Amino acid sequence: MAGAATSNITPSLGNNIIGGWNTPLASHIHDELHARCLVLDDGETKLVFVVADNCVISREVYDEARMIINKETGIPQENILMSAVHTHSATSALGGSPSLIEWKHDYPFNEYQQFLIRRFADVARIAINNLEPARIGWGTGAVPEHVFVRRWKMKPGTPMPNPHGGADKVVMNPGVGNPNLLEPAGIPDPEVSFISVQSASGRPLALMANYSLHYVGGVPAGHISADYFAIFADRIQELLKADRQDPPFVGIMTNGTSGDVNNINFRGPAEKNPPYAKMKRVAEDVAREVFRAHNKIKYFDWVPLKAVAEDLTLEVRKPGREMIDYAKNILAKPDDAEQYHRLEKIYAGWMFEMLEWPDETDVLIQAFRIGDLGIAAIPFEVFAETGLEIKSKSPFDKTFTIELANGWYGYLPTPDQHELGGYETWPGSNRVEIDASVKIVNKVMSLFKELNEVVTAK
Repeated sequence: MAGAATSNITPSLGNNIIGGWNTPLASHIHDELHARCLVLDDGETKLVFVVADNCVISREVYDEARMIINKETGIPQENILMSAVHTHSATSALGGSPSLIEWKHDYPFNEYQQFLIRRFADVARIAINNLEPARIGWGTGAVPEHVFVRRWKMKPGTPMPNPHGGADKVVMNPGVGNPNLLEPAGIPDPEVSFISVQSASGRPLALMANYSLHYVGGVPAGHISADYFAIFADRIQELLKADRQDPPFVGIMTNGTSGDVNNINFRGPAEKNPPYAKMKRVAEDVAREVFRAHNKIKYFDWVPLKAVAEDLTLEVRKPGREMIDYAKNILAKPDDAEQYHRLEKIYAGWMFEMLEWPDETDVLIQAFRIGDLGIAAIPFEVFAETGLEIKSKSPFDKTFTIELANGWYGYLPTPDQHELGGYETWPGSNRVEIDASVKIVNKVMSLFKELNEVVTAK
């Protein structure tokens, strides 16, 4: 059985847009934001996916919505996977002040968070109401032309200061055609994975994809938009000729492991696109590749479903005395004083906010099994190499990872990437221990092992 649904989560105008160093007020709705839900039921186990058009969402919001879904439907909380797509054109769902670093876990939910919680719970109930006999299949394609590592090693002698007073070995977003480019500091994951669900008679019900691309952007200031994620959802619906159905077809794009990947080819040539043009091109290419691969997959009338989730305790990466002293000096400088780094005052302020964090934090790591497909869920902006490692070590035939799932705790570089430095590794951008990615991969493998018990397919 399968059912799908959408719920409108468009915020009010006038709130701060999250995703950049500036937080302009939302002044225009270019396209409505949604929570998109897919529910699967093998007769014994239900799995719920809720994917929200937002940048990042706090664990507390997800936990509250998960508790409501459990109370109203009986579905175990570990069977409910919730994530954000990471559009940079949505208003904040973190609560508290606009700060990205503030420890907000003791704040009451604000109006928009309360709205999201209820809409997440409702969309799950609607999808459950839409359950019908179904068949399911999954597959992969490749869209390498839109994924580029944004962290670059530079030629010797290239200045690479960081806001904590040190120097890095890599630069994020070094500029298209920069003559000092040496080589990317990682590799992207070009694979697009997807799950296709049809009615027993072959009518498309839903398609959920996963692609490791941060976001596209190209949005005017003040605009609300779900970025290429929503355009993909609409385009795959058109390609599948599923426009006029009752209940409606639901297209979904989840964010893969894209913490160090964007869609800018820094080797050039430089591009100049009108607003929204690039995201439309990306969505079109990804949708066409999924449609091509979709026509070759095998469908099953029944597959086993399983879910498991565990908290993993990680140390919080708090600033030491030397870093705090440096931050004090930065904050004491006049505004017109010469800067060592353009973001030094922002990060200096963040260091004092990080002191308010606990010494440890629990992060929820989750895994689903759908037949011989494994899905990992991680609450960070995960580097592509970690996603590729999970795929290579997985016991399942096909595997993908959904990032920004069940919370958000900043970037998740690998220990080797920490050695290189760069934006994603700076204290403040990264908030947990340097070995966190290793511990998380080990936890995912442990969960996959638990899921990988022999089940006789029907």
